[in-house]
Amino acid sequence: MADTIAAISTAPGEGGIGIVRVSGPESASLMKRLMLSCPEEIEPRHAYLGKIVKDSSEAGAEVIDEGLFLYMKAPASYTGEDMLEIQGHGSNVSLKAILAAVLDSGLPNVRMADPGEFTKLAFLNGKMDLSQAEAVIDIIKAKSDLSLEIAEGQREGRLSENIQEIRDALLEVLAQMAVDIDYPDEDYDDESGSYGELIDQLRWIHADVEELLDTVRIGRIAREGVRAVIVGKPNAGKSSLMNAILGEGRVIVTDVPGTTRDTVEENASMGGIPIVLVDTAGLRDSDDKVEQIGIERTTQAIAGADLVILVLDGSQALDDDDNKVLSFIEKMSRDNILVVINKEDLGQSVSEEAVLEKLPGVRIISTSLVGKGSLEAARKVSEAISEMYDLSGINAKETNIVTNERHVHLLRKASLDIDEAISILRNGEPVEVAELSAHYAYESLGKIIGEEVGEEILDTVFSKFCLGK
Repeated sequence: MADTIAAISTAPGEGGIGIVRVSGPESASLMKRLMLSCPEEIEPRHAYLGKIVKDSSEAGAEVIDEGLFLYMKAPASYTGEDMLEIQGHGSNVSLKAILAAVLDSGLPNVRMADPGEFTKLAFLNGKMDLSQAEAVIDIIKAKSDLSLEIAEGQREGRLSENIQEIRDALLEVLAQMAVDIDYPDEDYDDESGSYGELIDQLRWIHADVEELLDTVRIGRIAREGVRAVIVGKPNAGKSSLMNAILGEGRVIVTDVPGTTRDTVEENASMGGIPIVLVDTAGLRDSDDKVEQIGIERTTQAIAGADLVILVLDGSQALDDDDNKVLSFIEKMSRDNILVVINKEDLGQSVSEEAVLEKLPGVRIISTSLVGKGSLEAARKVSEAISEMYDLSGINAKETNIVTNERHVHLLRKASLDIDEAISILRNGEPVEVAELSAHYAYESLGKIIGEEVGEEILDTVFSKFCLGK
């Protein structure tokens, strides 16, 4: 007999409503056991208000809570199995007691759900493909309106449809290759013959795959955000800038150099773009072992940054400490560097020209982080980042945008295999060899939507989900 699984589906903490979710053949039996005065005939998709008890068959059964019971009969449910949702008050104590009553019911094969197991059942029962299932967790973790729109489109199956269209076109090519293998009567060395037709078809398919891969950068920004590392010498104003952007005193600010000893991370949003702000220890030569560790972590943060925000003390001419910082970032693309010349209220000893000599073409902002100037500084930085990572023209409702690293890997593999098939045909090699590469591409695309994937991949995908989803 199949297991019946259960878990708390709502997030930890206090709330108006909390949900315990159940899926499996014992769902209806559990409702009858846990609902006091439960009707003998349960009508699916109807909400029943009642007392939640440990065992309704006992006289004077202990009441845990009062709430709603919703029973959904297979296959018209999220998982495709019989399901039960018990909606009680949003108390951790109450929800844990309800879950314990489910697990201790004595009914056969009732157990705690694994992370993501409800959605895994939905995939296994054909309610959604694998890319749609992965979109569910992206919806839960969405950091911006754009990432939510992208994930919702994938959950609805737009990416799946696109992948299936490419696979269908590739399947036609594979079918033609099979005919050519079975009936090798023509001369295929001339690209105007059958090889030429196959090459043209593969080129179109390759272009479709590359079109999806062209969206990867935007997709990663939308999903994960821009990792912006704030660097500079000690006391340049790095922590003040971070506090200004966040609109709160998140980081300790003093006039003592070396106050920040470790990286500090916070999430923000600028112009609809999710940002991961990283404040760092000032880069300079130091004999302090703790500060040395902080400086080492700063260099590591720079290496993993999408954007480096260099803060300079504009009231002092560039010195050795500034040059030390500049040497760390000078090899980066200028498109990924934003320079903030701070303390313009104290006079300007660092000119934009001096900075441009070190970092030609870099974007520069001059500002002050004192008093109301911090608001203006935050506005300028926000506008600059919005321009540098402009997503305003992206229509996620009409364009498929690839956000998932697993999808990216498989698309790249498919692209390479299709390209290899084209090269084989161009070189006049046997079509059997090209067919093998094209078939590998077909398999890779299928793995995106969940065809021909093993249990290990499924376990990896669904282990990233929370309990109850």
